[in-house]
Amino acid sequence: MDELRDYFLCDSCANKDFKRIYNFSLRFHGVNFSDDLIYDQLTDEVYQCTKCHKTFTKKQVEHGLAEIKKKRKKDYMDSTSF
Repeated sequence: MDELRDYFLCDSCANKDFKRIYNFSLRFHGVNFSDDLIYDQLTDEVYQCTKCHKTFTKKQVEHGLAEIKKKRKKDYMDSTSF
C-alpha cells in the first residue's frame, strides 16, 4: 500500500504550517484552611497559523486529527467492501 499523508489545515486559509505559542500565568486563590493567598503556575499552549495568524488550542488540533483518521478509515473501508 502506498503511503498517504493528510495534514491538519487551518479552517480559515487552508494553510498547514503553524507555530507554537506559550502563555505563562499565575492563578491566585484563597483556601478555607488558611488566610494566605496561594497560587498555581499555568502554561497555556496554542498553535498559530503562519499565514492568517488564527490560533487553535491543542484540543482543537487533536480533534481535527481524529476527524481526519475517522474519514480516512471510512474511505478505506468503503473502497475495500464488496
